[in-house]
Amino acid sequence: MGKSLETSKGSVWAQFLTVHAFLVEEIEVRLADAGLPPLAWYDVLWALERAGDRRLRMRELADMTVISRSNLTRLVDRLEAAGLVERERAKEDRRGAFAVVTAEGRALRKKMWPVYAAAIKELFEDHITERDATQMGDILRRILYAARYPDAEE
Repeated sequence: MGKSLETSKGSVWAQFLTVHAFLVEEIEVRLADAGLPPLAWYDVLWALERAGDRRLRMRELADMTVISRSNLTRLVDRLEAAGLVERERAKEDRRGAFAVVTAEGRALRKKMWPVYAAAIKELFEDHITERDATQMGDILRRILYAARYPDAEE
């Protein structure tokens, strides 16, 4: 183990990764058991649905999800083949394209939500207090901000 993982902060990092991986895997199992597609499909559909005009450039979509750009392109291809997403050429930039969620994509995302929400509640929310949630949210926002804007002053 590297020196940084020998500290209590390093130990928390390792626990964070383990918890994240386990919870995502358990959510994937619950979605599959319900005959629903993987969690990444939900994430992309939800990001597009939240977008102002239900469309995002691929770069924007990658920024709003935790999916690598190369995996995102393949995933959007699958979503498009399933009729859940359409691609539209950008009028102002012929090379650019938008991913646009379809009515079918919105319907599938809504169908996935109850399974996902129940898993979040059972696996996560039931094990933390409101105070824990507030503290965790503050900490995670601070870490994300520092990672995204390393030159910014806190």
